[in-house]
Amino acid sequence: MSNNNTRLVYSTDPKQVRCPRCGEFTPGCACVATEKIVTAKGVVAKLRLEKAGRGGKSVTVIFDMPRDPQYLQDLTKKLKSQCGTGGTYKDKENQIEIQGDHRPRIREILSKLGFQVKG
Repeated sequence: MSNNNTRLVYSTDPKQVRCPRCGEFTPGCACVATEKIVTAKGVVAKLRLEKAGRGGKSVTVIFDMPRDPQYLQDLTKKLKSQCGTGGTYKDKENQIEIQGDHRPRIREILSKLGFQVKG
């Protein structure tokens, strides 16, 4: 994480500009690479409903997404707020879990973001 109190005082390299989101210099910025992957049309997000091993409670799982932890954490936060429920991003399995059966709503949200949705 970057500290918002820091700023570039002097630089002889005109290409060294800090990213407004992450605070890193633009050539090494993770945000620039993230935008290229995530905004690409044709990225497929797959949905499934799981109940096994959860005490009878259903969970909507979004899987087979591009591996970008920061973007997926932000997407999880957005989905949770728009569905009005809890959820989590699991880094090891590279999947998002949203509590409850919200497949129609999640399908609509992901389609608006430019993803192709299956399931």
